[in-house]
Amino acid sequence: MTAKKIIAVTGATGSQGGGLVRAILNDKSGEFTARAITRNASSDKARQLAQLGAEVVEADVADKASLVKAFEGAYGAYCVTFFWEHFSPETERANAQNLAAAAKEAGVGHVIWSTLEDTRKWVPLSDDRMPTLMEHFKVPHFDAKGESNAFFENSGVPYTLLYTSFYWDNFIHFGMGPQKGQDGRLGITLPMGDKKLPGIAAEDIGKCAYGIFKAGETYKNKSVGISGQHLTGKEMADGFSKVLGQMIVYNDVPPATYRSFNFPGADDLGNMFQFKHDFEADFCGRRDVERSKSLNPELQTFERWLSQNKDQIALG
Repeated sequence: MTAKKIIAVTGATGSQGGGLVRAILNDKSGEFTARAITRNASSDKARQLAQLGAEVVEADVADKASLVKAFEGAYGAYCVTFFWEHFSPETERANAQNLAAAAKEAGVGHVIWSTLEDTRKWVPLSDDRMPTLMEHFKVPHFDAKGESNAFFENSGVPYTLLYTSFYWDNFIHFGMGPQKGQDGRLGITLPMGDKKLPGIAAEDIGKCAYGIFKAGETYKNKSVGISGQHLTGKEMADGFSKVLGQMIVYNDVPPATYRSFNFPGADDLGNMFQFKHDFEADFCGRRDVERSKSLNPELQTFERWLSQNKDQIALG
């Protein structure tokens, strides 16, 4: 019996990485096996992955040597960083550089880098349509990932740049779920006007990534954008209303208003939504739903995701 090829997954206890580990392990007849990389192998989530059959290995994206060790012997590596843990573009770039260098040093055959656009290619720092943040960025959590693409492109390791979409799970975990407004009505608030927002179930990101690995040479040294559906704010509110059985309205606010909201990263997210609004054709155009479905035949629609997760959505 041929030994299965190892895919090493960073962020294995997070949304994207966990989805990929589960996708690999659920494919019992597949050619791959999962190595779940986490900073804490004794955490509840890491133990759950071990129980499913994953090899759990400790490493830290801030420590290149630990990554090299964790990647050794792996055919593939899934590389993801989590900006919202530190809010630092510099840390984000350093971690990405470690991941790319470790993949090269360990001799990995295919690396997927979970990335986003460098918005400064559309909105230069000199463009005052949106404020410059942290002196060097328009959308820090986007720009740092997009800028880090070069580490993978120049590494010599076959790579795929995976452009992800807005997590619908943000309606559960990021405080974006329906909140009661001053008029007493429940609503979701986004500065998107009537433009479409590509979104996806976080679990489906991992499944799409698995599809890329399974496709062999097809997506090496290429970019792939994924999305479950492109929806306007009103269409999402209508989906909430249908699934929850009560009226949910869409509150469209200007980006400047969103930037002023009192939560960490509001200015970054306000700029992000403005970018998605102003450059809807480019942003949606990169994220092909049909191709996403070809990579992941189980791709969920927003309504299906809502139906399966409605009990987790707290109404404010």
